Amino acid sequence: MGSRKRIAAEARKEANQKVAFAKLNNCPTSPRKMRIVADMVRGMKAEQALHVLKHSPQDAAGRLYKLLLSAISNWQAKNEGVRLEDANLFVKDIFVDSARMLKRIQTAPQGRAYRIRKRSNHVTVIVDNLTESQQ
Repeated sequence: MGSRKRIAAEARKEANQKVAFAKLNNCPTSPRKMRIVADMVRGMKAEQALHVLKHSPQDAAGRLYKLLLSAISNWQAKNEGVRLEDANLFVKDIFVDSARMLKRIQTAPQGRAYRIRKRSNHVTVIVDNLTESQQ
């Protein structure tokens, strides 16, 4: 690894030390359905996002609710001296990537077979506190 790459990698590593995030890998929901729920809470305050996810009827909302709780607890672990109520937490970034696909076969008319792709996804939630300059 060259010196420029090493310096850039160390800078990224330092930036990630201050950011609280949580990941959910191989979630058995299609990425398209998960992105609809993720778009609902992107940029919201954490308490409001938890409320929206808890009362949302989608199946993906329950998984995202638990993931957001995990990201908030990770933020608390990194910032031990700060109270959660005073922190003004918000969902800084949330993104959904496609994961492995289970390929199955379904019988079809006239001796044919249709391929069924059971999709899954990876979700990453980044939580940060809202400062006065960002408001």
